[in-house]
Amino acid sequence: MPKEPDDDEIVTWWGLVIEGYVATQDRLMGEIAERFGLAPASFDILVRLIRSPGHRMPMTRLAREAALSSGGFTKVADRLAAADLIQRLPSPEDRRVTYACLTEHGRQVAEEARKACAEILRRAVLEPLGPAASESLAEAMRVLRAVNGREPS
Repeated sequence: MPKEPDDDEIVTWWGLVIEGYVATQDRLMGEIAERFGLAPASFDILVRLIRSPGHRMPMTRLAREAALSSGGFTKVADRLAAADLIQRLPSPEDRRVTYACLTEHGRQVAEEARKACAEILRRAVLEPLGPAASESLAEAMRVLRAVNGREPS
């Protein structure tokens, strides 16, 4: 039976998780920025929209899911709109709701960036870990997200 980790060991494990995540995320976002000129928050929003029905989402929900403040999200949305990647559309059902919707150009960029992201993750995660360990890592992170209070909406 495996022994219970001591304090130093468990702190070291967590440090390795953080360092591995930061190194991988830096590599991923660096390549995305280089290839598409997208900052991490912009990339995150485009990927969330490309995966949403109709490539649109209420702006308040999108800001919450992207973990951005209202002001921070507005700045990112303004930049994406200025680059013709998204447009703001009022809800026909509820005038209090405004949707962020991908433009045709935004759909194209989001699809290409999502494909590039998968390619980078295959090299940076799947290749060194293998499919089983990659899936186990994702499941472990899903569990930690759930028990520590940040379930997706």
